[in-house]
Amino acid sequence: MMLDSSKILNDLKKWSHELGFQDLGVAGLNVKKDFTQLENWIQNGYHGSMSYLEKNKDKRFDPSKLVPNTTSIITVRANYLTEPLDDAVSVLKDPRLAYVSRYALGRDYHKVLRGKLRQLARKLNDKIGHFGYRAFTDSAPVLERALARNSGLGWVGKHTNLINKTDGSMFFLGEIFTDLPLKAPTRLKKNHCGTCVSCIDVCPTNAIISPYKLDARKCISYLTIESKEAIPRELRAFIGNRIFGCDDCQLFCPWNKYAKVTPIKDFMPRSKLNNRTLLELFLMNRDEFEILTRGSAIRRVSYEQWVRNLAVALGNGHYSTEALSALYKRKNFPDPMVREHIEWAITRLEQNKFNPNTLDQ
Repeated sequence: MMLDSSKILNDLKKWSHELGFQDLGVAGLNVKKDFTQLENWIQNGYHGSMSYLEKNKDKRFDPSKLVPNTTSIITVRANYLTEPLDDAVSVLKDPRLAYVSRYALGRDYHKVLRGKLRQLARKLNDKIGHFGYRAFTDSAPVLERALARNSGLGWVGKHTNLINKTDGSMFFLGEIFTDLPLKAPTRLKKNHCGTCVSCIDVCPTNAIISPYKLDARKCISYLTIESKEAIPRELRAFIGNRIFGCDDCQLFCPWNKYAKVTPIKDFMPRSKLNNRTLLELFLMNRDEFEILTRGSAIRRVSYEQWVRNLAVALGNGHYSTEALSALYKRKNFPDPMVREHIEWAITRLEQNKFNPNTLDQ
């Protein structure tokens, strides 16, 4: 049976919108240029302790080695924002509140998107008959942004995230590797960053060292999620109240004035994580943390990392007797790495006690 690539693509776009995706495209397998850039990035050590990026190079370079017989890749994007950007910024500016990166407020996106991608593939299977496929979302050695760009979903911005002209950048990416010979676009989306450097200027730790180049070792998302070690002392004060990830380069990107709230209910905030205080989260025990983060992408961090991050955030806040008392209460935390961060936070608050610019809240 001859396949009508245009008809299949139209059907896929229709079904993807019904599933909550905002856009869908098709990419070929050539990611050579992006792989070379990744290699250079790793050689410079910008990946920090993310050693998994050094593995499976052949599969990143050639998607058909990850999934044999792959001839084309269906890509999708799904908005994850659950509130106006101003609401997120207001949390970021309130030192009493804990800022969680907006992508992690709801159900774990890996599970949500993989389930929807499989539904999409099954719809196509029902329409055209059996075909080979595998679905991925941030879960395999895949150059996701390169494939999404190559499929026409947007361009890679100076902060290294994909940007779409009508939706900004606050969305997830997903892929279906398939043996169907679908046609990829011949022209890529134009880069519309222009002379803007808002993302570079606003980065709290200057992690975007030049346009399109990120030093992950300085990135707050890396420091609070990927790194299991002590956060460098010289960077702690810049972390503010960010306890899981950082959105600044996106929150203040002009293109995100077009960011839209997601229609996917699974991404809605759980356990009021979009508006919780640092104190209440810091005082949670391990069992409470496990309950709070069940089914959440926050499970990416351990309880120790969670307490470490919260201690730093408390140390960056205004002095209060409640905050200082909470830190002293956990001063004997069993993990020495976490304990050092708690001691740092205590010292910070005690230094701020008589600072007229702080408030006892």
